[in-house]
Amino acid sequence: MDIMRVRDELVCTRRVPGLRSASLRVLENQQGDLSVATDAVGVPTGKWVFTTSGSAARLAMSDPQVITDLSICGIIDQWDP
Repeated sequence: MDIMRVRDELVCTRRVPGLRSASLRVLENQQGDLSVATDAVGVPTGKWVFTTSGSAARLAMSDPQVITDLSICGIIDQWDP
């Protein structure tokens, strides 16, 4: 698991069927690297979140058939980087 910050929502008009209707977010880690994650919790921009990656990322989604290798699992209420 990693801690990341949500930078923005990512809207794609065309995507593979395996993504289904999953919401996508652009995340930034503490080193400034950007990643795209599926959003299982509906997090707003600017919030700190914890994520899971690899095959466990699919299990965080309500539909484990969604193809993803990075998912947001929760919103962090208090954390000072």
